[in-house]
Amino acid sequence: MRRELFEAEHEAFRETCRTFVAKELVPHQQEWEAAGVVSKDAWRKAGAQGLLGTAVEERFGGGGIDDFRFNIVLDEELIAAGVTGFGAPVHNDINVPYLNKLATEEQKSRWLPGFCSGETVTAIAMTEPEAGSDLQGIRTTATRDGDEFVINGQKTFISNGINADLVIVVARTDPDAGHEGISLLVVESDRPGFQRGRNLEKIGQKSQDTAELFFNDVRVPATNLLGEEGQGFIYLMQNLPQERLSIAVASAAGAAKALEMTKEYCRERTAFGRPIGKFQNTRFELAEIATEVEIGQVFVDRCVREHLKGELSIENAAMAKWWVTEMNKRVVDRCLQLHGGYGYMLEYPIAKAFLDTRVQTIYGGTTEIMKEIVGRQLDI
Repeated sequence: MRRELFEAEHEAFRETCRTFVAKELVPHQQEWEAAGVVSKDAWRKAGAQGLLGTAVEERFGGGGIDDFRFNIVLDEELIAAGVTGFGAPVHNDINVPYLNKLATEEQKSRWLPGFCSGETVTAIAMTEPEAGSDLQGIRTTATRDGDEFVINGQKTFISNGINADLVIVVARTDPDAGHEGISLLVVESDRPGFQRGRNLEKIGQKSQDTAELFFNDVRVPATNLLGEEGQGFIYLMQNLPQERLSIAVASAAGAAKALEMTKEYCRERTAFGRPIGKFQNTRFELAEIATEVEIGQVFVDRCVREHLKGELSIENAAMAKWWVTEMNKRVVDRCLQLHGGYGYMLEYPIAKAFLDTRVQTIYGGTTEIMKEIVGRQLDI
């Protein structure tokens, strides 16, 4: 089915993204996967190309167009090229809404020009060793001391954690107030007491720098408070639907890419004197995969349209996140099977896709938590 989500300006932007990814990212994949981190030079080049902060106002160096479809275009082109380590989706899709909506004029002037140029890489620190999908369980504290907050705690599984120059930290400013005691503070990485732990070794997405972060009496000025004190949990709930939609977008793109790779393989690989795509079992498998991919894409595009109108509900974002990521996991697994023994070899892109895909049902809220969110809204 023809997608009707994009206009001419989005397709023009897609060509820019595709060219940039092919020229500046794909040639360095092996190098970055071995290093466990993408070069910061790639971030600066992306900024110079106008790929960072498209929704940020032009006066701060952004694109000045608050249209999530531009984010989607870049996300899809990264997945189509097999580039899973460049953390632009965290930077653009997750962090921009917090900075655009909550930052003061002074904060925007400090942070957004570097954000858009690629000089300042951002991360958001939610997850802790004892608190993953349940954000009300966080223990990191931010204690007011005059004109400063003193932050203590530990975060883990933080995407862009090694490269990050600026971290949005979820912390408790009132330990006795439950979810009403959670606030957001922005921490510059050169603050005394801020330490990066390990660049965590993962089974997939090898070049995505995923780190532990430690805060030992880190002092930040009260002017680094993002939004209002005690409103952090509400801000997280408001912005998590876009984060989850972003993951669903990448998953739909990943499933479509896996299908295309497998169709090509099935045309070329022969068994018993004919291409394996000519066997009924192969055709039936591909037919089922193609149908699931189409269903997933249609639902994701519908969610995007709702999001553009400001009407995407928390439960519909959760539906998209859990179903499309699980679909992608199934699709990639079945596509690997159709590759036979070659599918198990890392020289074949389907093997990398198998490893890179697995985390999608976990980060941004696990499948089980997404089902719980949906289930709570059912009239039962």
